[in-house]
Amino acid sequence: MTETTEPAVPRGRILADLTPLRTSPDYRRLWFGNTVSWVGQGMTALAVSLQVYDLTGSAFSVGLIGFCSLVPLVVFGLYGGAVADTFDRRKLGLLSASGSFALSVGLVVITVAGIDQVGLLYAVVALQAVCFALNSPARSSMIARLLPAEQLPAANALNSMTSTTGALVGPMIGGLLVGWWGYRAAYTIDAATFSASLYAMWRLPSMLPDRSEGSGGGRASVMDGLRFLGTRPNLRMTFFTDLCAMVLAQPRALFPVVAVVWYGGDAKTTGLLVAAPAMGALLGGVFSGWLGRIRRHGLAVVISVACWGGAVAVFGLTRQLWLGLLFLALAGCADTISMVFRNTMLQAAVPDDMRGRLQGVFIVVVAGGPRLGDFLAGSVADLASPELAVVGGGVACVIAVALLALRWRGFLWYDAKNPCP
Repeated sequence: MTETTEPAVPRGRILADLTPLRTSPDYRRLWFGNTVSWVGQGMTALAVSLQVYDLTGSAFSVGLIGFCSLVPLVVFGLYGGAVADTFDRRKLGLLSASGSFALSVGLVVITVAGIDQVGLLYAVVALQAVCFALNSPARSSMIARLLPAEQLPAANALNSMTSTTGALVGPMIGGLLVGWWGYRAAYTIDAATFSASLYAMWRLPSMLPDRSEGSGGGRASVMDGLRFLGTRPNLRMTFFTDLCAMVLAQPRALFPVVAVVWYGGDAKTTGLLVAAPAMGALLGGVFSGWLGRIRRHGLAVVISVACWGGAVAVFGLTRQLWLGLLFLALAGCADTISMVFRNTMLQAAVPDDMRGRLQGVFIVVVAGGPRLGDFLAGSVADLASPELAVVGGGVACVIAVALLALRWRGFLWYDAKNPCP
């Protein structure tokens, strides 16, 4: 990789750096389209959950929605990355976004026709996950082609605000729409929001993978991508550190129990616990202007993951709701900082013809890690106690990431000016 220029970020900057939105019309359209579509997808996710529960009256049936999306995300995440490294990423993004749009229209048709089949809803959710698994590696791989390297941290901070806004605002709007006008309204608006994403993709230039940097021509192989990752310690560490956080210190599965046992609350309290990390993540994106001045990205990742684990551990010791929410918000902020630098490393230190496959691995880790964390936290809480699960998980995360940093010390010296995978 060629040496990048040093980030020129004003020292007084605190709020999010909007330079990528100002300098690149293509990125601006892509960011706006993704933001709108993420809100629409958040609306649909809640509406489908409510509709499944309305049809079945079963919490287990609602839980199966997550399983229906997890399997396609894991399977097609890797495959989607290989496709993104083989074909024109613009066309792949356009086709997969069109598929998501068609599925949203399908939900409208199902609702209008009065077809009360839970299996059909499960099928739509699974196909939506397939489209996302194909779209995400293509879309993420485009960012490094649209912006100079010094703007990647700012772009990734802006992208984190997109996903967090969708997770926070989408369900709230979806709940109101379902309550006022029914499921059809939420699905219809979701379908309409995809027009922004489709327009952004349509306006992009052709983005064939650049074969000049590494692996030659031909169809990209998933195994080639995994072998490449296996020989690049800095890139491996971006995934290892994320797994430390998401598997060892993921408390969300215990929020319903914690809300009642620790805080004497109810479903509203659970909602606050769920929202706190997301709100912290959003604030981390809003006040991300200083991130562009950081050159030691590996060190920043290790510190932020350790802060996540430490904040989760302290949350496990709190018995005052406001204090617990504060530390969950701090954990969410640390997660955003980690994500910004991990994504930047994946974009800057990876040859263009490997970016899709590495983003595919990223999807698998992001989709699978928290689910494994839910299972681990629930198991430890049942065998011992919720406090041990949360506090022990947070401490284990800090210890694990410290041991990884000691094992691969070169990661701590990763320099954004000379990105080395």
